[in-house]
Amino acid sequence: QLQLVESGGGSVQTGDSLRLSCVASARTFSRWTAAWFRQAPGKEREFAAGIRPNSADTNYADSVKGRFTISRDNAKSTVYLQMNSLKPEDTAVYTCAAGLAVINTTQVRWYNFWGQGTQVTVSS
Repeated sequence: QLQLVESGGGSVQTGDSLRLSCVASARTFSRWTAAWFRQAPGKEREFAAGIRPNSADTNYADSVKGRFTISRDNAKSTVYLQMNSLKPEDTAVYTCAAGLAVINTTQVRWYNFWGQGTQVTVSS
């Protein structure tokens, strides 16, 4: 149904920046709540940032607050994650997700559609 494709990952050093992109296939993507999750090796997938259809409503995990910014361009059916001041602990596979009935943006359970993930590696 809804396909999400991430890009923009890579290998960087501590303090560098990356911008991730997630392109959605649906023209009505503006109706979806979207989020970025990340999963480090050996750890559970965790919430990083979320954004409601009203792009003014965003929220972030404490670990990324002040460094990451989530945004969306509904005309391009794209969600972005600008990541600044990257740290080694940010190393993970980053995956975008979307859902139409997301009660709590921080919880995996509410999202129905997922991208394939993009690797971010931060070395010290």
